[in-house]
Amino acid sequence: MAHNEAAEKSERFSAGSGGDEADAWRARLGWAFGLIADDPAEREAALAHLDGVRRDCRAALERCNELWHLTRPLGPEEQYQEPTFRRAREVYAQMSGRSLPGGLWVGGGGRGPRLPYALLFLEWEARFPREWTEHAKAWGAKQSLIRLMAVAGHDQPTRAKLIDLVEVVVQRAYRCKDREYVRVARAVDGEVLRHRLHAAAASDNPWARLHAGYILWLLDRPEVPNTRHVWRTWVAETSGRHRDFSGPR
Repeated sequence: MAHNEAAEKSERFSAGSGGDEADAWRARLGWAFGLIADDPAEREAALAHLDGVRRDCRAALERCNELWHLTRPLGPEEQYQEPTFRRAREVYAQMSGRSLPGGLWVGGGGRGPRLPYALLFLEWEARFPREWTEHAKAWGAKQSLIRLMAVAGHDQPTRAKLIDLVEVVVQRAYRCKDREYVRVARAVDGEVLRHRLHAAAASDNPWARLHAGYILWLLDRPEVPNTRHVWRTWVAETSGRHRDFSGPR
């Protein structure tokens, strides 16, 4: 997806939320849509921006830690009112808000202005896993964002994006926290998703056959929990060609 197209989708996803709040998110993290651009040069520029912001965050955190030690003799109440230390904390918060994944947790729920940036972070990990791992690996953030997205009632553009993500993920060898996408599949279950999963399960890709087959099996059994035990039992009970893929999940 080109950067301009991604930015236009961000505008549509943010529609209906407070304009000022959406503008604030865009000012902090609008650059991040370059991370999922089709143009390698645009992605490279966005990665360089992210690396710079993360360096600033580390420097600001080091400054906070230094001042915390220096002001500790003041006592707990006076310490946090000390102007230099207070300003250092403000700078760190500002830097974190312009970075990933830290900036994703600056206010807002799963919907509204945060939604396009949460989806962006997940799409980045799904489409460009090497770059994501090198520049912003955060398995806990990935898990939290998937769970945040795994709810009913999304609008059509959001449902379409989540279905796309499930389709991408089932095509690859398992990555940490990919099993969480079962939650998303259950939240957006429907004809479109099942059609894509059936196609993946019938493909020549062994990972797609395995992962898509497992998700389809769970979609037909909403009462069954998505646990490691269930996964391993399912693999053991399916065709022997799956046995090589039954490692930890």
